[in-house]
Amino acid sequence: MELLDDQDELIRRYIVSTALNGVGEESGSYCTPRGSHIIRAKIGAGQPVNSVFVKRRPTGEVYTPELGAQSPGRDWILTRILWLSGCEPGRNRLGSVDSMRRYIYIHGSPDRAKMGVPGSKGCVRMRNEDILDLFDRVVAGIPVEIVEAA
Repeated sequence: MELLDDQDELIRRYIVSTALNGVGEESGSYCTPRGSHIIRAKIGAGQPVNSVFVKRRPTGEVYTPELGAQSPGRDWILTRILWLSGCEPGRNRLGSVDSMRRYIYIHGSPDRAKMGVPGSKGCVRMRNEDILDLFDRVVAGIPVEIVEAA
């Protein structure tokens, strides 16, 4: 993932993980949607690193490997959430392709989550230190372009 300034100059590059199922926009596909999006909401400011979120709310839990072992199949959403909203009606907005209704986020992940390889259920996973950095650099409404890697 690349963070660019207003002149399209590179500010920062992050290694992320996108969907295990690849790219796609259809609800229920567990794919990462492509196209133009905005950050609709920034969630989790002030929460501790490794805070666990369910339905965009902190549960009060802080992720540990022991907690992870208790729920091995759980899709952990940690630390901060940047909730994406599609901007292209029929592609990633409205109907069965709506990224926001699909709850597509950029979010933190357990340290054991591999980055640089597909692994999520549609979201963009980041290392916790990276989501903290990105969260502090962006504002709600900023554009996000998700493109399929060549």
